[in-house]
Amino acid sequence: MNKIKILIPIYNDWQSVFKLLENINSEVLKLDAEFSVVIVNDASTENRPEFSTNLGNLKSIQVLNMKENRGHARCNATGLKHINEKEQFDYVIPMDGDGEDRPEELSLLIEKIKEYPDTVITAERVKRSEGFIFKFCYSAHKYLTLIFTGQTIKYGNYTCLPKSVVNEMVNESATWSSFSGSLAKIIKDKKSVPSERGTRYFGPSKMSFINLLKHSLSIIAVFKSTLLVRSILFLIAYLFLVIGRISIITLIPVIGVIMMMIFVIILSRRENVAEFNNSLDNIEKIDTLK
Repeated sequence: MNKIKILIPIYNDWQSVFKLLENINSEVLKLDAEFSVVIVNDASTENRPEFSTNLGNLKSIQVLNMKENRGHARCNATGLKHINEKEQFDYVIPMDGDGEDRPEELSLLIEKIKEYPDTVITAERVKRSEGFIFKFCYSAHKYLTLIFTGQTIKYGNYTCLPKSVVNEMVNESATWSSFSGSLAKIIKDKKSVPSERGTRYFGPSKMSFINLLKHSLSIIAVFKSTLLVRSILFLIAYLFLVIGRISIITLIPVIGVIMMMIFVIILSRRENVAEFNNSLDNIEKIDTLK
């Protein structure tokens, strides 16, 4: 029987993550695998409430309590490193802790790994629950990523990673900055299952426009060499086309591309190998809920 670790980063949203645990417990009842949960508490400022619900279908539940807040991507990276070095497992499934990654789709991932046991399975978004403006910005993010990096990334953290891939991820510096960007960089052969973006269990979404922009540029930063080449080619071709018609309006695309290159170079510095290698030192203590 496969041992599967579900990895959940969390910051303060305890009410949502406890509901998520209950829903995961219900969903895995019918699945032929052993499920355990690793929660990475990103130095939450709210105390974790008592949680006494019996989750009999989960083998264990651990909470890694971080000393310092590092952000969602780095919690995922730390969790992967901890699981890879400290736990016995066959697969890792990272999930958001707020309900937007639907537990109902765990069965799709598990069925797919039976068909492709050594392959990464991604939950590919076919339907989103956000408003029109967010959907438009997200589409723009996907097209910019494709144009400037050549990568089509239709998935987030919600994936199923074989042990061999987890080992590669924790040895790739880009994982410290962008989970999906790192996965796209090191793994070319992936399979997917359809996934609908769920609605948050409690409270508004934390993915603001600024966070989405940072998320998008962090992915692009993983492929900064490709970005720089394509950006230079674009600027040469564009300036050749508008030569003789230079104005503030025609220079807007040039300014936009140059600014993107600058921000990407800055964000690429987040790929800090030393910090990633020492990330487990940021774990203050590990609580066992089950």
